[in-house]
Amino acid sequence: MSAIPMVEMVKVTKRFPGVVANDHVSLTIEAGQIHGLLGENGAGKSTLMSILTGLYRPDEGEIYIKGKQVEMLSPKDAVVRGIGMVHQHFKLVKSFTVAENIILGLQDMGLLYDKTGVQAQVEQFCTQYGMCIDPSAKVWQLTVGEQQRVEIIKALFRGAEILILDEPTAVLTPQEAKELYKTLRLMANQGKAIIVISHKLSEVLEGTDMISVLRNGKPAGSTKTELASEQELTRWMVGRNVTAHNDRAEKLPGSVVLELDKVSCLNNRGQMALHEASLCIRAGEILGIAGVAGNGQTELAEIVAGLRQIESGTKVVSGVDHTGSSSKDMIRAGVSYVPEDRLGTGLVPGLNAVDNYILKSYAKNGWFINWQRALQETREAIASFDIKMADVFNPVKMMSGGNLQKLLLAREIHADPRLLVVVYPMRGLDVGAMAAVRELLLAQREAGKAILLISEELDELFALSDTIAVLHRGEIMGVVHPHTATVEEVGMMMAGKRMLEQHAV
Repeated sequence: MSAIPMVEMVKVTKRFPGVVANDHVSLTIEAGQIHGLLGENGAGKSTLMSILTGLYRPDEGEIYIKGKQVEMLSPKDAVVRGIGMVHQHFKLVKSFTVAENIILGLQDMGLLYDKTGVQAQVEQFCTQYGMCIDPSAKVWQLTVGEQQRVEIIKALFRGAEILILDEPTAVLTPQEAKELYKTLRLMANQGKAIIVISHKLSEVLEGTDMISVLRNGKPAGSTKTELASEQELTRWMVGRNVTAHNDRAEKLPGSVVLELDKVSCLNNRGQMALHEASLCIRAGEILGIAGVAGNGQTELAEIVAGLRQIESGTKVVSGVDHTGSSSKDMIRAGVSYVPEDRLGTGLVPGLNAVDNYILKSYAKNGWFINWQRALQETREAIASFDIKMADVFNPVKMMSGGNLQKLLLAREIHADPRLLVVVYPMRGLDVGAMAAVRELLLAQREAGKAILLISEELDELFALSDTIAVLHRGEIMGVVHPHTATVEEVGMMMAGKRMLEQHAV
């Protein structure tokens, strides 16, 4: 290992209006190591890494790369110095193909290039790192999980010596996450420096060499991974002990709220995404959907929310046929929808919190909006859901992922729905935000709401769900009860093994 650190950030400070994102933060990254960077949403992790990659300029502090002091004036400066970053919110051109996104910005490509040759090269590279994806597919046709893989492949493809990954496994299965860490370990063994921003403590404890923690923009602690514990890291992150527990009390569900009967639909590529899926959710019940990303979960949620056309089958909500209903019809029918894409589908990045909060309710008031009441309701929601933001009138794109999720949940719950469709609600959240979202969902269940919960985390599904349906290639492999099924059984169904007998829901 080199005696000179690959990266050294010394007393870095970055201020935004009303917020000190980084307050004299020092961080040392060694070559040949995987360094985990932890902290609650809004702790300053992504801001610190954005400074290192030239997206932001620090107000104070110094940056050294391989012992030489540098000034990152732009992302181009970072690329030249061998720094690459995979952001939590994607930086892809959706109208371009996978291959075009991966080679975008490479100086040696020129205006004319061998398209077939590049695609073959990308495909070979994808196979090498175990993250296969069609290089000719348009990015807009891909699921969020597949888009995240493109970002990872793009960074690896460029051979950065310093690789930063912001929540890289948030959309990967446990098996895929292990394969990714094997790849990262291989790169570290070749002398590269890897920085992983993550909220998955068990994953960081298993896959890193060093761990540093930020809290409220300040350093909270740093240690060798072999000396760390989950309890200690959690305490550093949130400043208190957080106990994970399951408050889901057993109760008899009420009347049927949603019934899907042999529903089929197509994906964005015109291929069959959901095939004759039948599901039933009752009032006061959480139905969890398990499955590897890209197996029809997104399309299922969009069908229920009225955002995707049903090719065959029927959809009934509270006894009324809504097979051909639009998204506006579903809102009127009492269906609230929390999509996986918080910034874009769920919220409008350039609008402030008030505008986003009233997006679904303004139609009720016609052209007139009572802005004083809208502001009051938004502030009440911010206080009630413990949403942290510098100013209610700032664009929501300035908020952290956890606070974006809570704002989105606050808006959808405020609509007092009969059915709440929630897609990957814990993705990219810290332990404190995850606990808050769990409490919100369980409170809605206790209030008699029907909840369709889609998640890639089996532990989360087993803790929250009353029943779990498993999707594989758009087909339901089985429906199980968490207290009688095992994680191994669900995992086998996720891989394509159908249950011989499906439990009645």
